[in-house]
Amino acid sequence: MARKAYHLLFFLALLGAPMASELNATIATVLIVGNSTLRSPNRTFELGFFCPNGGVACFLAIWYASLPIRTVVWVANRAAPVPRRIDSPSALLTNPDGRLAVADSSGSLLWISDNLRPASAVRLLDSGNFLLLSPGGAPVWQSFDHPADTWLPDMAVTPSRPLVSWRSPSDPSPGLYSLRLRGGEFELAFDGSARYWSTGNWTGKLFAGVPEMTVRYIYRFSFLDPFGPKASFSYSVVPAPTEGAGPVLTRFVVDSSGQLMQYTWSPQAASWDMFWSRPDSVCRVYGRCGRLGLCVGSLHPCDCPSGLHPADSAAWSSGDFSGGCSSDDDSPCSADGFQEIGAVDLDGLVAVEISGVSRSSCEDFCRRNCSCFGLNYNSETSACRNLYGNAYNLRNSTDSPIFFLRVSASSCSFSKKSKATWKKTTLIAISCGGFSAILGSIALLVVLRRKWRREEGKGGEEDEGAFSNLKVFTYKELLAATRGFSEKLGHGSFGAVFRGELPVSTSVAVKRLERPVGGGGDREFRAEVRTIGSVHHVNLVRLRGFCSDDPHRILVYDYMPLGPLSAYLCRDCRPPLSWAARFRIAVGTARGIAYLHEECRDRIIHCDIKPENILLDGDFTPKVSDFGLAKLVGRDRSRVMTAMRGTRGYVAPEWISGTAITAKADVYSYGMTLLEILGGRRNVEASTPPEAEDGWFLPPWAARRIVEGEVAAVVDPGLDGEYDRGEAERAARVAVWCIQDEEAARPAMGTVVKMLEGTVEVTVPLLPRLLEALVAGDSFPPAGGVSSSWSGSGSDGTTSAGPAESDRIAEAGSGKSESQDLTS
Repeated sequence: MARKAYHLLFFLALLGAPMASELNATIATVLIVGNSTLRSPNRTFELGFFCPNGGVACFLAIWYASLPIRTVVWVANRAAPVPRRIDSPSALLTNPDGRLAVADSSGSLLWISDNLRPASAVRLLDSGNFLLLSPGGAPVWQSFDHPADTWLPDMAVTPSRPLVSWRSPSDPSPGLYSLRLRGGEFELAFDGSARYWSTGNWTGKLFAGVPEMTVRYIYRFSFLDPFGPKASFSYSVVPAPTEGAGPVLTRFVVDSSGQLMQYTWSPQAASWDMFWSRPDSVCRVYGRCGRLGLCVGSLHPCDCPSGLHPADSAAWSSGDFSGGCSSDDDSPCSADGFQEIGAVDLDGLVAVEISGVSRSSCEDFCRRNCSCFGLNYNSETSACRNLYGNAYNLRNSTDSPIFFLRVSASSCSFSKKSKATWKKTTLIAISCGGFSAILGSIALLVVLRRKWRREEGKGGEEDEGAFSNLKVFTYKELLAATRGFSEKLGHGSFGAVFRGELPVSTSVAVKRLERPVGGGGDREFRAEVRTIGSVHHVNLVRLRGFCSDDPHRILVYDYMPLGPLSAYLCRDCRPPLSWAARFRIAVGTARGIAYLHEECRDRIIHCDIKPENILLDGDFTPKVSDFGLAKLVGRDRSRVMTAMRGTRGYVAPEWISGTAITAKADVYSYGMTLLEILGGRRNVEASTPPEAEDGWFLPPWAARRIVEGEVAAVVDPGLDGEYDRGEAERAARVAVWCIQDEEAARPAMGTVVKMLEGTVEVTVPLLPRLLEALVAGDSFPPAGGVSSSWSGSGSDGTTSAGPAESDRIAEAGSGKSESQDLTS
């Protein structure tokens, strides 16, 4: 039962307008009432009451004060919300023993701090930490010691204080997922017990399962007494390399989905970029979709198998899927049918194996036990598995056996008992209703034909659900945003890019396609809208919206203020990019491409990786842009045949041969780009003096130096030797491995990321012979079935090219472009 407050001073309630304070507030007064708030000195954070989605439950919380999106980082009374009443605002108060409390309008205390020493003042810091201070100014209680779901920089996590997720995206009450520190590692757990992900043990420098911790330009880590009773882990943010840049806002969150996510605020996009998440798929989270829920991993991640429905429809609609799925008949013993679900994995099950039985016998065994919810059966081996337990989180898996869910016979899509009845009913329906069906079909065709005619001129509108996360602009809106398309940023084969300004003062890059009706332009537009709109990664440029007002086809992207990487690749650029910025760009670009190849639901091959298509935000974070040349490859296919495209100078040998293209073509292009990042120059420079050591075509010369161990000769001399030798050697070797003649010899992009991060050893690479032959003019045999060449093939099938070809290749491969190139 809540206790009555000893002392209530509601003088602040007399103020009708919201108020804020930046000064210490004295204990024994009401600090916050209704809409009043307390702010940190630099207005970074704000403390006050919030009522999610305008609901009737209110919470005392801390959020970022200056962001357009309210982002809550701490909640006090998670388990005891304050009822929202219009005539009686909620209050934060303190009582005579110097503790902090949350009270309702009647004075009942719903939450109270646990400080042992009395406090006389409070202060909210710019770190987001809320302090209770003693008369001498020493902290006697702090919010950092009582985390909610968010882990801020400089907050120490200890074994006794786990982070606990929200119940749902709109419900801050304690959820089912927690991040806890145990035995020298972090782990994610479901309902306080079922562990489903961990960082691996602390090695002294990093957690074994989080190799990306070796990238030092983002965070610094501190782990005190790792395996002892006073273990404490914290992180701090490395200042941005750009002078005058504001503080980097970043946070780790135990999301209500059960994933640990790391976000960084993007001032240019005015939104949070998700930089990292584990587990990498929501379907790997234990119990994500509840008992018998089917995880599909989309924007709406959970579904119910045929014959079942959400156990709690209201919670399901709010994003809380923990209740799982159930049938209309809750009695398991009355379920005597089996519905085929498909090849799925399940969490939390117990299997009883029975060998050498028929399918019907396997079903009978399950029916005899009310606790059996389903079975697996292998007809080839006559192996039966009866399944018991919670059966959390069904998820598709091609390596798993077929799962048959126990349901009532009436729920089965086509049970044995209904076959005869179905056949008889079908015959009667055909006989008695045939004539009516014909008339109905004719009427339906007439209606559909009219509908098709009406929609014919629309160019085929896409399913509205496919664009649920994108803004649909009118041509008039974009005409105004770009001031009549007056500020051109770049131009490519599919159209031009212009700078625009949205009404909320957000800069955007507006890409107007030049061939909107038919042909490749329209196809590329639709491909980008479908794929980019659903792909989100900190190292991929974000598509904000589109316009399809006939005849216009326009895409709206985030604007990148520092432009393309190509603008920084020149020996005359002053000052040159620092090594920290270069390595950050190299690793970030690799991560973005790896995400396209390995983490998207549909694999995406970019087909045109080059410096012009790597854009830089205000903090030199790279964003891979321009999916106009991308091809989707389903995960059941490893290759796609297509006409040669891309930009010469970066394209892999298999492009020229006309053979099938895989994701390894992007790996090759990335390797070429990585050489440019290392050398601080373009790969093709026809104006290079003849006496220059690195020559007009950098890759062959650089590859030979790297293989011979002379990495320093390749690194941009403009750095004056100020670079990390270990990182440079790794990057140089990775670049040469990426440009190997045979695609099978090139690493996958996920492996490239690990090589750059230092968690996978990078051996001395082989010397790519095709590039050497291109420069030397020597004849060479085709690699990987290549039958044509960089410069044409002779009658003997050999190919050659030499310095005389430099002008032609320089023109095609220099990648000349204006800044903010999203257009090739």
